Amino acid sequence: MSGPLENPLEEAARAMDAVEAAGLEMRLTGGVAIATISPSALRPPLQRTYGDIDFVGRRKDVKEIERLFAELGYVAEEEFNSLHGERRLFFIDRENKREADVFLDNVDACHQLQLRDRLSIRPRSVPAADLLLSKLQVVNTTPKDYQDAIAVLADHEVVEADGPQGIAMERIEEVCCNDWGWWKTVTMVAGPTLEMARKLHEEGKIGPEAGERLAVIAERLESAPKSRKWKLRARVGERVSWYEEPEDLEHSYG
Repeated sequence: MSGPLENPLEEAARAMDAVEAAGLEMRLTGGVAIATISPSALRPPLQRTYGDIDFVGRRKDVKEIERLFAELGYVAEEEFNSLHGERRLFFIDRENKREADVFLDNVDACHQLQLRDRLSIRPRSVPAADLLLSKLQVVNTTPKDYQDAIAVLADHEVVEADGPQGIAMERIEEVCCNDWGWWKTVTMVAGPTLEMARKLHEEGKIGPEAGERLAVIAERLESAPKSRKWKLRARVGERVSWYEEPEDLEHSYG
């Protein structure tokens, strides 16, 4: 098998071809995943460079995943994997100075996004709702996170039912209305994301869809019924930190 390709999107496609040939349930996530399903991410002002490629696989498939990436020409970061291998694996493409990050069952960043049961919903990437949540849960939001979130919103309609198409409101409510911490971060980050989307639209750089769709999501999260667990945690509020620092894992989520 040939080594990693220079273009990250082409390399992601090569990796997913190998994943499918091996019969593994693994999907793309992060910025590269968004670029594969959102054409807006491939052109200014939302176009950006990618320093890594993120995947989600199953914890039970660790040995097969390690074997697959070795065959693809990656080198495992042994120390990191020995410490965090129960939830995350890290591989290096030395030729292109690029990283491959494989989350296991969940994406652990500022919050935990459970994905183990969501890897068969759509081919190649996790669903758009999960990609959007993964960007709106970054407390210390960077320009690339705003760009990625807006790209998802620009190219995918908000739909009610969970499934392979659109940004499923059902999924977003399931995550945010049962966990006050998730709700707090998503609604907090949605504010400046919405401002950026509207500014880009006013400047004639993107259409109005991203802002309109995010406004709908924010309104729904405000009015949607909340679980008892959510209400109990809401009483504590910001007196106790409601999110984790992803830097603790040494490698950021792209």
